[in-house]
Amino acid sequence: MVLENIEQDFKRKVCDEVRLFSEGLERYRVFTPFMFEDGDHLAIVLKRENNKWILTDEGHTYMHLTYDIDEKDLQEGTRSKIINNVLSTFSVDDRNGELIVNVRDGQFGNALYSYVQALLKISDLTFLSRESVKSTFMDDFKNLIEETVDEKRRTFDWYDEKNDPDGKYMVDCRINGRPDPLLVFALKNDAKVRDTTIGLLQFEKWGMKFRSLGIFENQEEINRKVLARFSDACEKQFSSLAANKGRIMMYFEDGGGGG
Repeated sequence: MVLENIEQDFKRKVCDEVRLFSEGLERYRVFTPFMFEDGDHLAIVLKRENNKWILTDEGHTYMHLTYDIDEKDLQEGTRSKIINNVLSTFSVDDRNGELIVNVRDGQFGNALYSYVQALLKISDLTFLSRESVKSTFMDDFKNLIEETVDEKRRTFDWYDEKNDPDGKYMVDCRINGRPDPLLVFALKNDAKVRDTTIGLLQFEKWGMKFRSLGIFENQEEINRKVLARFSDACEKQFSSLAANKGRIMMYFEDGGGGG
């Protein structure tokens, strides 16, 4: 198919604003009006590779996402599930970070339409609704502990079977390895902070020996009075997980998490 026909097929199937610009032998930059949240246009290249035409972003989409999201977070938890679902739905391949789609049977317009939809849905990760973003917090919390603390010394969703057989006072993660275990709490809202404060005070009443750590999703969103009562009960806290990953890992490695 000649270049003019390819461009016309793009226009018919996607929109009239699509343009092709030659960048070398059998390589074309595909300009579309579609953009990321910050105003940058999607990066799309049409090129011939191994005797077939492909559309590729040459790694730009993931690179752009890492301006706002840690690269590792794109490979784990909820965000990874969203990306994989999009790739599967639109038949896009992830080739070591480069997103590509094959043009089959000369269907250039259909291929571009599906490809643009996939890139836009993946780019939506930068401005998911607040509730959707919060769903990644517990995944990020768990992943951080799993990569820092040995499996033999950590127990997620722990409770004191002797004093609390019904599990009313749940601990997000209990870390052993020191004379006093470390109880770690993931704190995403006022209700969780209140429950954690009550739990810590109850553990004290039972005479438990422990250390405590609270990791907030965003401490600035917590009610001041709720936070004040929690601060009186909890030994150590970090104001957010995202901004303190390195410090939290050092805390665990330096002995705060059981060595």
